[in-house]
Amino acid sequence: QVQLVESGGGWVQPGGSLRLSCAGSGLTFRIYAMAWYRQAPGKQRELVASISSGGSPNYADSVKGRFTISRDNAKNTLFLQMNSLKSEDTAVYYCNAWFTSTYWGQGTLVTVSS
Repeated sequence: QVQLVESGGGWVQPGGSLRLSCAGSGLTFRIYAMAWYRQAPGKQRELVASISSGGSPNYADSVKGRFTISRDNAKNTLFLQMNSLKSEDTAVYYCNAWFTSTYWGQGTLVTVSS
């Protein structure tokens, strides 16, 4: 079965950095568009960044210039490099894969606070 497993979440101070990973299995990873979503307490889930099967990235305005999405198809892994983190970035971050079907990871919690 298809599995997406996020890792790398944790606690970090404002201005710090964190790198999230999403390991895929059970799917032809290279042909899927991938994305990171997040859901903060009391808020709707929102798209943070996406990357096409060809590697073209897109970002939400709130993270543009601070976050970088990338993928390593040879390792079936999606990444999100998060720099200059703000308290507003606190959320559960979810990995998403889309092609003919859509799959979700279980989420990893990122907490940004002093």
